[in-house]
Amino acid sequence: MTQTSSSTQMYSEIILDYYRHPRNFGTISKPDASSHEVNPLCGDEVTVQLKIKGGKVEKIKFNGKGCAISQASTSMLCEHIEGKKLEEVVKMSKEEALELLGINLSPMRLKCALLGFKAAKLAAFKYLGVNEK
Repeated sequence: MTQTSSSTQMYSEIILDYYRHPRNFGTISKPDASSHEVNPLCGDEVTVQLKIKGGKVEKIKFNGKGCAISQASTSMLCEHIEGKKLEEVVKMSKEEALELLGINLSPMRLKCALLGFKAAKLAAFKYLGVNEK
């Protein structure tokens, strides 16, 4: 996807807004599933917590620290996942997660952008693994 400088600037402003004012930031009392992930290359950390009802993500929260990309992408992902069936979450591709950001990233920044995605998928897999047996 080729981008003009104005569209790149617009997406950069959106990312900064999500970083400064994250949506779904916080914790869930007694989550049904959670996963904590760390990017050892830069020190970013993200914990994603899920509340599940009827096979769907009723509530999703995250907390952590790190760069604007890791925190904004996790916030965007949480908004995207809330209300979806767990099967949709575990089938979601990294390309879908990256599309939420709307910008092209260097290989180093891909790990930052996908940290919350990894945590959310692992939390969903853990829940399904425990509750589907």
